[in-house]
Amino acid sequence: MRLLLVRHGETPSNVDHLLDTAVPGPALTALGEAQAAALPGALADEDIEALYASTLLRTQLTAAPLAAARGLPLIVRDGIRELSAGDLEMLPGATPEGREYLRTVFAWAAGDTALRVPGGESGAEALARYDAVVAEAAASGARTVAMISHGAAIRVWTAARADNVDVAFAAARPLANTGVIVLEGSPSDGWKALAWEGATVEPAGEGGPAGEPVQAAG
Repeated sequence: MRLLLVRHGETPSNVDHLLDTAVPGPALTALGEAQAAALPGALADEDIEALYASTLLRTQLTAAPLAAARGLPLIVRDGIRELSAGDLEMLPGATPEGREYLRTVFAWAAGDTALRVPGGESGAEALARYDAVVAEAAASGARTVAMISHGAAIRVWTAARADNVDVAFAAARPLANTGVIVLEGSPSDGWKALAWEGATVEPAGEGGPAGEPVQAAG
């Protein structure tokens, strides 16, 4: 299966760099609406057969123009929502607490899935819910699936599951709003990232220097 993981369009909380992860969350800004409207054109070359969004409003609003353009039903699943910030909800991502959130969730991708965000979920819980939606999509028989999801969740799941993406690579490369990661594979055989926002993904360890993860959740 070809899997397109797409971050939603811009929200007011993105503008203010806040840890905004709770359901239903904010709508899109005017720029976010324009980004959503441009998504069908950006993905015109992809033969998308199934389209998913999370339970957060911003992903469904982002997916709506693509669903309309392709005549696809929008499948809404809680499992691909953002990684819960718990007690850190709505704090600025640049604060010590915000940086701790990102260190915690990227530690999940490195294998320390017992860690828990204060008042939030553990890595085992977060990855399991995301895995379940990806497995559902793979079992559907769709050859190309697009999932409109969230920046931290997409990067952490990709670093945890793609054979050629390590934590340093994912942490150093925040996704822009409506940025896309393209993967290929299956739950049983594993995943390989083919492209990260249009750039070919090299094998793990060859992606350049690590960096402080700077993108707030949402």
